[in-house]
Amino acid sequence: MKKNFGILLLFILIGMLAGALVSRWLQPVPGLAFLTQTSKLAWSPAADLLVLSYDLTIRIEISLLSIIGLIIAIWLYRKM
Repeated sequence: MKKNFGILLLFILIGMLAGALVSRWLQPVPGLAFLTQTSKLAWSPAADLLVLSYDLTIRIEISLLSIIGLIIAIWLYRKM
């Protein structure tokens, strides 16, 4: 299988989603709060150019399990 940047991005997205799902499933367990606690990042570029205006918001919630999923995804990609 040919490796390219698109496949790497797909692996990264799937790894982060898998980590986020595991984080959601483990939220009720009080002893694992350090793994499931999220940090929120937000970026909101906006412009009003008289004929064109836009407002875009990108939010990312990252937990330790999401980062672990990301690392596993990159490791699996390299093993391909």
